[in-house]
Amino acid sequence: MTIPTPRQSLSSRAPHALALAACLGLILPAVAAVSADEAAQLKSTLTPLGAERAGSKDGRIPAWTGGYTKVAPGWKNGQPRPDPFAGEKPLVSVSAKNLAEHEGHLSEGVKALMKKHPDFRIDVYPTHRTAAAPDWVYENTFKNATSARLVDKGYGVTDAFGGIPFPIPKSGMEVMLNARLAWEGPAQKYPLNTWVVTGDGKRTLSSGGQQTWLWSYYQKDQRDKYLAKPSHYKMGAFTKSSPAAVAGEVILLHETVHEEAVPRSVWQYLVGQRRVRKAPSIAYDTPDTVTSGTGLFDEAFGTLGPLDRHEFKIVGKQEMYVPYNSNRTALAKVEDLVTPRFLNPDHVRWELRRVWVVEATLAPGKRHVMAKRRYYIEEDAWKLVLADHWDAQGQLYHLQYALPYLVPEVPAVVTTVQWGVINLLTGQYYYNCSFNELPQHYPVPQLPQDLNEGMLSPEAIATGAR
Repeated sequence: MTIPTPRQSLSSRAPHALALAACLGLILPAVAAVSADEAAQLKSTLTPLGAERAGSKDGRIPAWTGGYTKVAPGWKNGQPRPDPFAGEKPLVSVSAKNLAEHEGHLSEGVKALMKKHPDFRIDVYPTHRTAAAPDWVYENTFKNATSARLVDKGYGVTDAFGGIPFPIPKSGMEVMLNARLAWEGPAQKYPLNTWVVTGDGKRTLSSGGQQTWLWSYYQKDQRDKYLAKPSHYKMGAFTKSSPAAVAGEVILLHETVHEEAVPRSVWQYLVGQRRVRKAPSIAYDTPDTVTSGTGLFDEAFGTLGPLDRHEFKIVGKQEMYVPYNSNRTALAKVEDLVTPRFLNPDHVRWELRRVWVVEATLAPGKRHVMAKRRYYIEEDAWKLVLADHWDAQGQLYHLQYALPYLVPEVPAVVTTVQWGVINLLTGQYYYNCSFNELPQHYPVPQLPQDLNEGMLSPEAIATGAR
């Protein structure tokens, strides 16, 4: 079932207007945000982050009532978070046997995986609209609605801070920027493993280590500073601890959503060379070394780095089966979860949810191994939960997935953990940012003692001060 968006006709005309203006040599101002009247919907028919507040007509998607913020009694930071819906049973299981009955709710990549592996299935559970954020994030989202503007030829954003930049989006790129700037908390610092499964079903540990992210965009008391002077919206580092041969290697990223004002910077510290060097190739369709080349760097964390090799358009909104509320996945043993062809369906929760569908095609004169991409961003927390990728020959190549993790004490729904890609042509896949069976499960850092800007500089990674 496709749900029309009231702004779809506007967004479909916008590219033609922009192209005409470019041909005439006009200087285009930054694209403006929505009107105050439209923004008022965020306090009535829409949730504070821009989702439809009401449930679906058939009742399978309930109304949003504030999200999930209940912390388990006795729980301490770093301990495994329980599955709040552990007692539920699937409403339906979908596989190749009954695919035809449900294909309108499935992405092309999921359907292809079912056809390739008859034993693959998805278990669909009751939908729980758990997305929540602090009130100050809601307030900033409301302000952003009438202030945020596209810049960098439509690929960047300015005049936004501390919330969803475009809660009532007009274009595909606005949806993608919402996903990129979706709330996960002000900082992240967690241990992880990256598991890779080869085409013949062999599971190996590709990388292990620690990931950090410090979100300048979400430092509550830094609004005036951030808006006055463009800066990187987040900084992060992945420090490898395994395999032993690469222990101590670091990838440092200073990410941007305004490339023309503050360019993206990436560095790499290689133990064998004992020096820090710029690493601009960690972008686009360069094979991702963290996943032993199974994925691409711009598939990491949903999207990573510049997006300017594609053009993005909103296809519409759709009710789809997508992974969600996936705390149960983190509680499984690696051997039980990471099976030879796909993650064990027993440990992956799917729900029926409304998603924004955004299609990406190659921009004129640009090259990329993925000629077409289709992204599925769920409406409540703006999380990129699925994506289908086609190569230049039109073959469905990669199925990208994220298993949203519920962190009620923040509160947030997090997708910088538990994500990966399945190669539909070779059968390889990876599962990244896994903390299954690790001593700590996504501990939330305390600022500034656990993480600060001084720990995320090239000098710091050279000396190990991180």
